[in-house]
Amino acid sequence: MMLELILIIPAAGALLAFGAHRYAAPITLSATLAVLGFAIAAALEVADGTVLHAAAGGLTLDALAALYLLLVAFVGVTAALYSIGYLGARHAGDDTAAARYRQYYPLFNLFLLSMLAVPLLADIAVQWIAIELTTLFSAFLVAYENRPEALEAAWKYVALTSMGAMIALLGVLVLYYGVSQTGHAVTWAGLAVAAPSIAPAVLLFTFVLWLIGFGAKAGLVPLHTWLPDAHSQAPAPICALLSGVETTAALYMILRLYPALASNPALGHIDAWFLVAGLVTVGVAAFLLLQVTDFKRLFAYSTVEHMGIMLTAAGLGTAAGRLGTVYQIFGHSFTKSFCFYAAGLATIACGTQQIAGVRGLISRSPVAGWALLLGAIGIAGAPPFALFIAEFQILRAGFGDGHYVATGLLTALIVLAFIAVLYQVGRIVFGEPEADAPVIRLPAISLAALGLAIAPMFVFGFYLPPPLAALIQHAAANLGGAP
Repeated sequence: MMLELILIIPAAGALLAFGAHRYAAPITLSATLAVLGFAIAAALEVADGTVLHAAAGGLTLDALAALYLLLVAFVGVTAALYSIGYLGARHAGDDTAAARYRQYYPLFNLFLLSMLAVPLLADIAVQWIAIELTTLFSAFLVAYENRPEALEAAWKYVALTSMGAMIALLGVLVLYYGVSQTGHAVTWAGLAVAAPSIAPAVLLFTFVLWLIGFGAKAGLVPLHTWLPDAHSQAPAPICALLSGVETTAALYMILRLYPALASNPALGHIDAWFLVAGLVTVGVAAFLLLQVTDFKRLFAYSTVEHMGIMLTAAGLGTAAGRLGTVYQIFGHSFTKSFCFYAAGLATIACGTQQIAGVRGLISRSPVAGWALLLGAIGIAGAPPFALFIAEFQILRAGFGDGHYVATGLLTALIVLAFIAVLYQVGRIVFGEPEADAPVIRLPAISLAALGLAIAPMFVFGFYLPPPLAALIQHAAANLGGAP
């Protein structure tokens, strides 16, 4: 019943928030806390490699799915908490915002429900439906502020990702055809057994369609253009969910296909596809980071970069590379959510997202300034934060296994992105603020969410509790071999 409750609670939260909109914020926060509790309990059960099943086989949970489930649940809690103060500050003096506010929390719960469903659903086709529902519910949240720019970003988001969805659906149908010939169920476990018997052309065609289709949703180059637009226009807590965990859902589908591809002897070249697609994405994102003029777009392009790093790490084809991939997913989620929370506070403090329009943020609003700086350091992959461990593991795996060219290029691009992020954020944080700049009081409850979000980003750079370390190890094994 535990897995079912993880889906029932946000569905009930959406209904209650719609019916009792005055209490929508505490209802949503309570629902996310309950989901996090059940997600932790479920993750502890699979930390030793056990696989849970529920709902007559319709729901299943292994270590990799549990890790992603935990990330969605945790970011859901911080986003719900942050939303209370953030929306209050953004709606101050806006008499037209009441109708939008009533829609926000029901959609928030439904968006969270669709993301929680992705790792829990057993059937791969039904997972595709869940991923497309994330687009449906989040598109309204991207357009939440009802400005022309926000509406345009939402339409662009829907258009590009829906095009990708149709391509991904064709890939799912091709995979169904291949697996059905072997008599196995079209689940990840069934695919793992069936893969060596499936025609290599069927698997390769599936992969190409998934790389394009789900890659559009994940923000892989060249179908990444919706991502900076949507993330610059959506409210900061929705950006945290979009960048921190929603894009990872689509990449999760591509990565889970990897073991099936690698187990088919005729597809020995598949690692090169992952490496090329990943390096192209990292490279384009790194150069775009140098040109960005909006600090929310800065963190959006950083998400594109990290999706590419994860794909590249998987393409190394080694157990150590898979461990780095999983840790990169893990570190990216809570670090990127923290970055968008910091960006939201900076927007409240300064009234603009334009990099050229903000100077001396650390003097004008020390909390927002320090948060933005720490977020930039963390997401750029500097020690002592968790992403440093992830990226160090990936680079060590690449050089250790002899992938000198690919790993050397990845190293150079990570360094370029590091310089770009810190250069852009340094322009905002340091310098002399405007003499007549007003001091804005930041919402205390959003500051509490910020404090909660930074804890794993910092602590997991030093220490992983044994159950979490075991979960990460087994999650890496789900990607194709014991780490």
